[in-house]
Amino acid sequence: AEQVADGEVSPGELVEAALARAEVVNPRLNAVSLLDADGARARAAGSPTGVLAGVPTFIKGLASVAGLPNRFGSRAMPDTPAEANSPTVDQIESTGLLPVGLSTTPEFGLTATTEPALPGITRNPWNPTHSTGGSSGGSAALVAAGVVPIAHANDGGGSIRIPAASCGLVGLKPSRGRVDKEPDPKLMPVDFTIDGVVTRTVRDTAAFLYGAEQYRPVPRLAPVGHVTNPLDRPLRVGVIEERVDGVRFDSANRAAVADTATTMEELGHHVELIPNPFPAHFAADFILLWSMVPFAMWHAGARVMGEGWDRDQLEPWSKWLVRHFRRNAARAPTAFRRLRKFAAEGYSASLQDHDVLLSSTLASPVPEIGYLDPTMDGDVLYERLLNHVAITPIQNVGGGPAISLPLAQDSGGLPLGIQFAADIGQEALLLALALQLEESDPWPTLASN
Repeated sequence: AEQVADGEVSPGELVEAALARAEVVNPRLNAVSLLDADGARARAAGSPTGVLAGVPTFIKGLASVAGLPNRFGSRAMPDTPAEANSPTVDQIESTGLLPVGLSTTPEFGLTATTEPALPGITRNPWNPTHSTGGSSGGSAALVAAGVVPIAHANDGGGSIRIPAASCGLVGLKPSRGRVDKEPDPKLMPVDFTIDGVVTRTVRDTAAFLYGAEQYRPVPRLAPVGHVTNPLDRPLRVGVIEERVDGVRFDSANRAAVADTATTMEELGHHVELIPNPFPAHFAADFILLWSMVPFAMWHAGARVMGEGWDRDQLEPWSKWLVRHFRRNAARAPTAFRRLRKFAAEGYSASLQDHDVLLSSTLASPVPEIGYLDPTMDGDVLYERLLNHVAITPIQNVGGGPAISLPLAQDSGGLPLGIQFAADIGQEALLLALALQLEESDPWPTLASN
């Protein structure tokens, strides 16, 4: 962006470079759902403005770009061009970013890996036999592989942070309402989705959030501003070694958390190990909320999605979620009431004695392709997801921000993400802390390797 502003390179040249890299990388990773070369060239010729003016990007295949067909990773969806941009795409373009295509996602973003039947498995550029995480796996793979420096992602249960952790990236889930997003169905009892980006550096995530805030300030949230300086004061840090259901993280993830806690102490922060502060029923309540999405699509998809919708083409995992909600619908009023209470009171209460909570982003190392295969028996996949997705849904329901940083690696050299979470509206604090950690111990990237 600085080179564009200084006239050293044109947006058109950057777009052509990104398109060329995508053509080289995608046959190996399968991270591009649709390449929009002509549209990208037209956008580059339109004199983009903003803090990231002229920088190419990809839009995750759960948001719509006007004129592009988008099937949301599902064979059930019609192949119909979108009539208009999603609100989040308008906000992304306001920062000067230039979409060059759509990135892959699992079917409707409903799982923590990107292995959909349409258009097939997306592979991790660190090791193509392993998962990218999900549901923003295509965007994460493209950024990690150097196709673009920044890509759109969104997060309903960890879908920014999980692929960031899996692909060695920075992934910030903003506070509820901070960034525009695809409108939720009116019947959803809890607003738990939010949009953002994945990047290789804290600097780029901070620049995006600054640009997004200029487009649409959110008066009810503390301003973020342009965070460019590392944190310069000590924080009270609560360290968590357990999943939401109270089971301890895998040993490799616990070790990574312990190493990060030591680094925090060396930087002058006040660190203490704390018991799991979250409700025991949270995981079961959240999966019921999660399964309500495909249940609603199963029954209302033809009306909402339009001509060509074919619910019989939904993948086995989506159908399992439909059955799960149907079987447990009697529990829904109680579950949703508890989730709304946690959003209103419980989340901030979990942070009353600490400025940030430190944990592993995931409960276990990045799995191999197939371990979370959406075509396997749903009961088995549910248990595997429960054992892998550690703690990320907490911030989706609670509404607070959380950032995954690539501060560790497993024994095989794959990234291990570390999450820092804060109270609602505290993105600036998380970004300043992330800059401090990045400066003190820069993380490896594929380019540097």
